[in-house]
Amino acid sequence: MHGEYKVPGGKLVVADVELRDGRLAEVRISGDFFLEPPEALDAINRGLTGMPADAGELELALAVQSSLPTEAEMFGFSAEAVAVALRRALA
Repeated sequence: MHGEYKVPGGKLVVADVELRDGRLAEVRISGDFFLEPPEALDAINRGLTGMPADAGELELALAVQSSLPTEAEMFGFSAEAVAVALRRALA
């Protein structure tokens, strides 16, 4: 499944995801945003993997935020933008 969200005044966030037993699997977040350090993207993907497929945007955004290393910086997007892209993929 594939979903996209263009942050107003910001960057494009893309979510590609599969479902297994009602849970997110093979989560791949990408886009034209910037994230430091780069390996924080892997942390986001891991943090979302296993989430229930019916999780709401708030729950998904919290999973993104809690998976980020403390030194991570997001440029042109947010945890909420990732959640919107995921919900669009799952719709």
